[in-house]
Amino acid sequence: MKRRHFIKAIAGGALISLLPTTGMAARNQPGLRYLRPPGSLPESEFLQRCIHCGKCGEVCPNRTIKYFQYQNGLASMDTPYIIPREKACILCMKCGEVCPTGAIRRIERKARTIISEVRMGKARVDRSLCLSWQGKTCGVCYRACPLPDIAIRVGRLEQPHVLKDCVGCGLCERSCIQMPQAIRIIPAHEG
Repeated sequence: MKRRHFIKAIAGGALISLLPTTGMAARNQPGLRYLRPPGSLPESEFLQRCIHCGKCGEVCPNRTIKYFQYQNGLASMDTPYIIPREKACILCMKCGEVCPTGAIRRIERKARTIISEVRMGKARVDRSLCLSWQGKTCGVCYRACPLPDIAIRVGRLEQPHVLKDCVGCGLCERSCIQMPQAIRIIPAHEG
């Protein structure tokens, strides 16, 4: 009985090794919306350069960075990702300082540099879910933003308006009190 399971495992592993790995990233899991750490290269280049060392997650002070496992595709296995609703990026930029291959670029922790070089994604407001757009003052997303009036501004009743310089850190999504959240980050690798 044990031998049969062993042979099945070996055969399964052999079949998996024959699968093409290009393009098999976490996109294989529909509905999983994830971000790459700030300063990450475009997705295909990032997957080629990342050596799965785990240094970016070790240095992350907010413990935001997680790693994909096998079920997310062979090409993305052990690569870093962020789910903003669970824990958002605080833009400390430490992950780029420790990346040995440049898959995550080193970016200076200054507002101007972050605005010009970080493209994790972009926030999008669902006005039908947003309390402020329904006539109730909220503004939590604005107060959570590390770049207020640069990435997001508020209008009447604190209605959020996402601006072109949003870097997609996810702090607005993480802080949104609505369920489902009224503001979400659309990942750069999907757009």
